[in-house]
Amino acid sequence: MIVLAVLYIILGFGALTALAAMILRIGTLLGQCPESSAAIRAAAVTIATGFAAIGAGGVILIGAVLPLLNDAPMVGFLAALGFAALCLGLGFTQAVGTLRAVMQDYQRKDPVAEPA
Repeated sequence: MIVLAVLYIILGFGALTALAAMILRIGTLLGQCPESSAAIRAAAVTIATGFAAIGAGGVILIGAVLPLLNDAPMVGFLAALGFAALCLGLGFTQAVGTLRAVMQDYQRKDPVAEPA
């Protein structure tokens, strides 16, 4: 059971790290425009940080169920890992959608027309 718990932690936090890095990379790609680069990159860092904090809590909470499923350790491991992947994927989708909304809001504003 210890081996499965350690494997769950490695895979869960590995997926979390990969998805947070993808959010940062998407923010970098969206921020290549000289006019919006600072705003989009700052939003990407903020969104990725929030995703990582909430995702880490989720991985830990789901992993806390593993000892309760001691009768069927492999079933518990696979169910916990699948549920964690599902939750992280949904969070990633929401994070990228939020980043896209920030980008669209910034592009709608006309920086020249704003009063000083």
